[in-house]
Amino acid sequence: GSKDGTIQEVNVSPCPTQPCQLHKGTSYSINVTFASKIESQGSKARVYGEMLHVDIPFPIPEPDGCKSGIQCPIQKGRSYSYLNKLPVKSEYPSIKLIVKWELVDDQDQMLFCWKIPVQITS
Repeated sequence: GSKDGTIQEVNVSPCPTQPCQLHKGTSYSINVTFASKIESQGSKARVYGEMLHVDIPFPIPEPDGCKSGIQCPIQKGRSYSYLNKLPVKSEYPSIKLIVKWELVDDQDQMLFCWKIPVQITS
């Protein structure tokens, strides 16, 4: 679903094997390198937990891409490194699900979208 950008690399750390074992009360580092196909003043992240084909919004501390390693305004043809944290709250249920991470531009189009299988554990 990455229309306005091309993903070059996605790194979730620590996650040696898939599905990623996400331990409650821990934060995980997200690093996405992507190339932009468009110009955009800003960017905003939206994160979801996908369960039984339903997207449940996953709150992240900093949804603003321009405060997450991306130098804004975004320029066409440039590569960017997006850095963020995925906090796993202790009240989350212990389940398997898919994390879907989107970054949208000013026009609400996808700069990138990726999914990763995870297992939330205590």
